[in-house]
Amino acid sequence: MTEVSFHFNVPDRMGYACRLLRKAVRRGAKVVVCAPGDILSRLDRQLWVFEPLDFVPHVHARPGQAPAPRLRDTPVWLSEQVREVPHHDVLLNMGDELVDGFESFARVIELVSQDGEDRQAGRARWKHYSDRGYAITRHDVAQEPQP
Repeated sequence: MTEVSFHFNVPDRMGYACRLLRKAVRRGAKVVVCAPGDILSRLDRQLWVFEPLDFVPHVHARPGQAPAPRLRDTPVWLSEQVREVPHHDVLLNMGDELVDGFESFARVIELVSQDGEDRQAGRARWKHYSDRGYAITRHDVAQEPQP
């Protein structure tokens, strides 16, 4: 069964996501980030500039555009949907809705900021997972060191 983790009280979702992805890549994980296109475009730009001496290899898979076959082994994929991504290790959800097909991943990470609307959407996702018997791990970012 898919392992689900909620990282909540995230003060800066973009910065946190960049650090989390850097950490995952350093550990050899393969991650798919799912969110609406505007969020993925911002994350794509942020991954290029967030750290002057680090690079997080990533592919921004846009709807209707098939990435070149040589990019399939890239450890981080940014995609609005998960149907055609090449790996299903870790899914990082930066959207407000559940990701269709999340259950095909070994692990799902949900990011929830301190914003009221984002917290409400996070609660709905938590309830969905909980109602279906998924064990959920909580990470209160306000009380933990940043990744």
